[in-house]
Amino acid sequence: MMTAVDVHALLSIIRDAGVEVWIAGGWGIDALIAEQTREHRDLDLLHRSEQEPQLLAALTGAGFIETVDWRPIRFVLAHPDSGLELDLHPLAFAEDGSAEQASPDPEQPFRYPASCFVTGTVDGVTVPCISVEQQVYFHQGYQPSDRDLRDMAQLRHVFGIATHF
Repeated sequence: MMTAVDVHALLSIIRDAGVEVWIAGGWGIDALIAEQTREHRDLDLLHRSEQEPQLLAALTGAGFIETVDWRPIRFVLAHPDSGLELDLHPLAFAEDGSAEQASPDPEQPFRYPASCFVTGTVDGVTVPCISVEQQVYFHQGYQPSDRDLRDMAQLRHVFGIATHF
């Protein structure tokens, strides 16, 4: 399982490479809540697509190997020794700060308004992540897992917002 110490170590490697990322998924929800609420098997990161070469160089230099390639939507890197896994999502940014991510339907990319790029905290340290609203938006249109149900319940409890499930 991935720990908060692992998250900060990975963010440090990425930051040192000059790459801008935002935490999404379970760690992103925990960053918004400012508390680790469950165990995490991976770290979901959004990154600027034009910075992907630097991101890959930094992470492969740290021993990560690519295990899944679903570009342009996403790809996964894993570390064979530690078992750490990164689920990486390339974003194409517009001048207004909004971004798009490819989706399985090329006519319907995933959209990120500029306002969704916020900060949260992991183990007391400020980290870049996506907003509560964006987290809720991405947790719709599919059959939720128990983990998804628990994550949305956390957001409802802490932020008093409505979710789709």
